[in-house]
Amino acid sequence: MSAEHLLGLLRLPPVQRAIFAIAVSGAIFPIVGVWIIGLNIVPVRFAMMHVALLGISVGILLGWEPNITGIVMCGITGALLSPLARRPSGLAGPMGLVMTFAIALALLILSISGVNANGAFELLWGAILATRVQDVVNLISVAALIIAVYFNWRKELALLLYDREIALISGVPVDGLTLLLMVVVAIAIGSSVRLTGALLVDSITILPALAARNLGRSLKEMILWAMGVGLVGNVAGFALTLILNQPPGPVLVITVSLITLATYFVKQS
Repeated sequence: MSAEHLLGLLRLPPVQRAIFAIAVSGAIFPIVGVWIIGLNIVPVRFAMMHVALLGISVGILLGWEPNITGIVMCGITGALLSPLARRPSGLAGPMGLVMTFAIALALLILSISGVNANGAFELLWGAILATRVQDVVNLISVAALIIAVYFNWRKELALLLYDREIALISGVPVDGLTLLLMVVVAIAIGSSVRLTGALLVDSITILPALAARNLGRSLKEMILWAMGVGLVGNVAGFALTLILNQPPGPVLVITVSLITLATYFVKQS
């Protein structure tokens, strides 16, 4: 691709919106990934992907804004699952139930409503270049929520993510904070589905957080490393999709994955 053609693409409003959305989510949403790893609730992201699809199906059926409906349903589900996060057996079992039930109900709703399921399932692969102004506003709102939670409870979060028992002894409202984190995590994943696709949301959540765990020694360092890797990796990945004319989702994941893989070698050296 010539430089002139690339510059022409960058002048297009859909591409500009996509870059802005990728930059915002890539820089802020990895904070959620750090929380997911710290709370050991990695399975929750799979369940929320399916719940988001269910919410979108409900929105289509009722004539509501599908993505907003998906985000709201993810938030409610996260709140309902919060008590299970502190169980010794973890979330693996309940998440399997939620995933299976949500996808089955989504398919049933789509069938009843007579809506072609192909459009809804495109969300599994992402539609970055179809990012709307409303999607950007949603991402900015969720990013602001993530930042607010982190800065308001960063000391309590550090204790909770380090050791739940120590946090309890120290007077941290563990149950309430866990509930808040579960809701924010669920909302973040739900709002990311349209951008990267349900199957590729890890590129802006878990993968940067894994890299940060290898590079950071404190919660603050992990947060900063996660934000840096998420921003650089996702923006670079999107740039490669434009240059190589390839699907954005897979290229984003591969780019961030390679950066994350490199951090394991840095950790060993």
